[in-house]
Amino acid sequence: MSNVLVVDIGTQSMRGIIFDEHGNLLVKEQIKYKPYLAPENGFMEQDQQMYEDAMFGILRTITANHPDFVKDVVAMSVDAFRDTTVLLDEHNKPVRNTILWSDQRTADVSKKLPLKQRFLFKLVGMDRAIRAIRRKTKSRWVQQHEPEVWARVKKVVCFSAYMNSLLVGKLVDCYASSMGHIPFDNKGKKWMGKHSLLFPVFDLTVEQVEIPLFAPGEVMGYVTAEAAAKSGLPEGLRVIASGSDKGCETIGVGCLERNTASVSFGTSSSVQFTTDKYFEPEPFMPAYPSVLRGYYNPEVQIFRGYWMISWFKKNFAEHLVPVAEKQGRSVEELMNDEIVDIPAGCDGLVLQPFWQGGLTAPEARGAIIGFSDFHTRAHVYRAIIEGIDFALREGLERMERRGRQKIEYISLSGGGSQSDIICQIAADIFNRPVRRVQTYETSGLGAAIVTFVATGVHKDVRTAINEMVHYKDTFTPNPDNAAVYDDIYKNTYLKLYGKLQRFYLRLDK
Repeated sequence: MSNVLVVDIGTQSMRGIIFDEHGNLLVKEQIKYKPYLAPENGFMEQDQQMYEDAMFGILRTITANHPDFVKDVVAMSVDAFRDTTVLLDEHNKPVRNTILWSDQRTADVSKKLPLKQRFLFKLVGMDRAIRAIRRKTKSRWVQQHEPEVWARVKKVVCFSAYMNSLLVGKLVDCYASSMGHIPFDNKGKKWMGKHSLLFPVFDLTVEQVEIPLFAPGEVMGYVTAEAAAKSGLPEGLRVIASGSDKGCETIGVGCLERNTASVSFGTSSSVQFTTDKYFEPEPFMPAYPSVLRGYYNPEVQIFRGYWMISWFKKNFAEHLVPVAEKQGRSVEELMNDEIVDIPAGCDGLVLQPFWQGGLTAPEARGAIIGFSDFHTRAHVYRAIIEGIDFALREGLERMERRGRQKIEYISLSGGGSQSDIICQIAADIFNRPVRRVQTYETSGLGAAIVTFVATGVHKDVRTAINEMVHYKDTFTPNPDNAAVYDDIYKNTYLKLYGKLQRFYLRLDK
């Protein structure tokens, strides 16, 4: 029997998981942490030391408490959230807190790009998207607002690269993890050259960003003596490149076929599928390299997604905390009970879930319409869930058109997928069967699949998926609810953004 160990790093918690070659979750140790520090409204950052302490704390607990499973571990991998860079000094030590992907601060972009770039971006209608990218590049913000800090920066690396370095003693990453506001060529799966048209957009040098990149399944390094002493892991254990959390989720729910999409109900919610053809899911938005070599994952993302559930719970459901503790349940479970009897469409309440804008609509904000005196807190909660699904359906339909790929099934993952009512709402809004696998730890499962293939336990990813991914539940659309949602989606939801955009633009100023 062979096992693999995965460190799965999310925005709100970190997990260390051991899987066997059949996809059984043998060990899980989790540390939940405050998602971010907020020195100002809209600022979201975290002490990088916290992540390091959490990872080694989890690994020590696993090696101390589960030696029988650890002895059969043949390799390990790390998957993590994306679009977050760590600023390092000449000794590869962080120079400040890490600014997270969800941070809303923006950089000044009054400094003009070279004339060639300005002309070409304007010519193809890309200038607005480029402006959004430049504003959201956090390393530029640090250059402008913390010049004394920036003077110490020698490397700007993805969060996953830094976490890998703690294990293998050098900065390395997987090309399927290198995503964000950095000069990375997603189509070519390599760093952009300094003569690339997009390179000046990021205000970084080749020397600052380039580190070795590995394909999924390649050995990036081995657990060092120092990491072994901190973790209890055996020195020399192979560390395998896998990919980002979302990419691993897509493999972890078995999303290989052209007729299946992966929908993630995580802190950031997303819909993506697997294709061997590169295409932009939205204008100027790249498709990401898949953890399956030779493939891509076009994706539409709702940046706050199920973080909105945490936001709602904190602000409107604190009174349920003692009730949940008394019943031995979670607050989310109690809130889900409350929405079972609320009809599809929330009695006319419709929500647009853009608590944070994206590349093609950077000015977008959240909106709720249709309030009446009979609406309750539970109506708002269900409207959040429905609104996220409407936005994901819109993204899915856009990708179907652009990729000429018809989706017939939805595979769900993320914390929200634990709820039957949330899964049923998704089936009704997408009007497609929704499938759920044996574990909601699908990012970890996807990384484990790649790792087992890398070690030769399974001959290829398809074989590993057949052995390790097991569909446990299928939710079929309720025809009456699907008709209600289809009417709301087509005649109300899709028209909201166009009606509200001018107000968003005004507020954005």
